[in-house]
Amino acid sequence: MPIRAILTDIEGTTSSISFVKDVLFPYARRALPGFVREHGHEPEVRRWLDVVATENGAVCSDDTIVEILQGWIDEDRKHTALKALQGMIWRAGYRNADFTAHIYPDAAAQLREWHDAGIPLYVYSSGSVPAQKLFFGHSDAGDLTPLVSNWFDTEIGGKREAASYARIAEALAVAPGDVLFLSDVVEELDAAREAGMQTVLLDRREDYPQPRTGEATHGHRRVESFADVGI
Repeated sequence: MPIRAILTDIEGTTSSISFVKDVLFPYARRALPGFVREHGHEPEVRRWLDVVATENGAVCSDDTIVEILQGWIDEDRKHTALKALQGMIWRAGYRNADFTAHIYPDAAAQLREWHDAGIPLYVYSSGSVPAQKLFFGHSDAGDLTPLVSNWFDTEIGGKREAASYARIAEALAVAPGDVLFLSDVVEELDAAREAGMQTVLLDRREDYPQPRTGEATHGHRRVESFADVGI
């Protein structure tokens, strides 16, 4: 089937899981208390802090909210409020050049090649859209944001829900069967396939030392590099 659009995950797909776990998460965890003290009065920050408070019995203390958020970071909880606040914190880290975002060289090269070939590229990650743009804008390979036509996060739905991929295809105005979704998470690929998308499993040795083959792939085509995806 023809590919009219490519949708890609970030963590474990274009970029290493360890960068997120070992660099971004600890940075946000350390910075949260000071960030909330300094910016908690700003409407966009307050909006998300209030979401956390409401979900936790209308907690009033910002210190308590920070502790809850830090606990969520430790759990790697995919909560939209946490992702939004982390994105704001990471923005400062990127702009201060405290770090650049890891991206696999094969991913950067292939994304550029697909873009040059006229294939629209889209990103769908559990990280907030602003965080995704920061990630691609401050990558090891430079600013990759011009390659991406649009961005999606969990505000459109969970990544293991077929309805999310149906909504994305609708937003792209492309039939699901003409969209190729790339991810390292088999359950996400299952959901995308259920929505009618084509799928490829990225099974990188750096992130998954034990190869996932046979039944572990759930029938998704498996590659170890973007260079092997083939269009």
